[in-house]
Amino acid sequence: MTDNISGYVAPGFEAVQDAFEQNFAEKLGEASPSDLQELGAGFAAYIDDELVVNLTGGWKDRRKTDPWTEDTLVPVYSTTKPIAAMTVCMEIFNHLENPYDVPVAQVWPEFAAHGKEAVTIGEMLSHQAGLPGFVEPIEPELWFDSHGLADKLANTAPMWPAGEGSGYHPLTWGYLVAELIWRVSGASLGTQLKNKITNADGADPEREIIDFWIGTPVGEHDRIADIVRPTKPPELGDMNEFRKTAFLTKWAAPNRGGPEWRTMEIPSANGHGTAKAVARLYSAFANGGKIGENNIISADGQFSEFSKRRCKGQDRVLPYEIEFAAGVMRNNNRIYGPNTNTLGHAGWGGSMGFGDPDRNLSAAYVMNRQSNQLQTDERAQRLIAALYGCL
Repeated sequence: MTDNISGYVAPGFEAVQDAFEQNFAEKLGEASPSDLQELGAGFAAYIDDELVVNLTGGWKDRRKTDPWTEDTLVPVYSTTKPIAAMTVCMEIFNHLENPYDVPVAQVWPEFAAHGKEAVTIGEMLSHQAGLPGFVEPIEPELWFDSHGLADKLANTAPMWPAGEGSGYHPLTWGYLVAELIWRVSGASLGTQLKNKITNADGADPEREIIDFWIGTPVGEHDRIADIVRPTKPPELGDMNEFRKTAFLTKWAAPNRGGPEWRTMEIPSANGHGTAKAVARLYSAFANGGKIGENNIISADGQFSEFSKRRCKGQDRVLPYEIEFAAGVMRNNNRIYGPNTNTLGHAGWGGSMGFGDPDRNLSAAYVMNRQSNQLQTDERAQRLIAALYGCL
């Protein structure tokens, strides 16, 4: 293998390795002539509980002095959301009856302000709460105060009525679900993820370790790859008030990438992990809510409630028709392979994960050179096509 590419492919999956190597050999469509398509990346896939692909390659850093290895962590941005949503599902079924139909205000009374008293947990998780950002300015530092920003959202009027379709919440979604879990369980979402699903710190020697974090401890920061941002803005289509509010105001996001960003919990955007870890977590969506022997969201119809359609139509923020389940996208556009029952999500710059329940297949792609594509990064699409071609 070349370009520091190493890892494993099971017999019959050699075409995935070829596609992975091709990503390093070809230019990115938007890049300057001197830029290669990849700097560093990882791709992994599971069938049932068998790891059939686990590839890494390239470099952690811009200067190409530090090779990308199997334990390199990288932020996956919105690919974090379904992992957070899985954690939400696990917790709310432990505390509430028919939880997706429960009004958010039942467990978070302050959320009822400005006519939001009927917004359900299911609507909030499927980006229907009408809170994709802040129309009026906020102090950027508020993004680093999870409860403070949640309070601000609770006291913000929705931009459209609940039940009238989705408008993607790129960052605010994470603060909404984090506050919900805090109100329901008394613990943070990242803590519940670590303690009950990932065992990322290895605290339980009897359980599998999944190297993924929402709230990455300082002691892990040396493993995190540099991010090279895209040279063009995202392709959002015709501008409207929802897209501007979600993405383009001066106060629409915190400063990303520093120690504070890595350490705090933002369940919408700052999960850090390896491709293997992301693919393993998304295997819950391929296996009825189970990861190995861990029955995360598989009991009493939990997975069917989690995965069913909650809205479908033209999104107000993203320039696509989207079908949302409870915090994950259903594959109506066939971005994540041919199966419309697949659950998947992409992250800013190109990362993605998916779980195909018909094939018991999950996969994830992570990288540190970002493109400006919101969902259809050509590198990820090449790998998905190669993977399905091997089945």
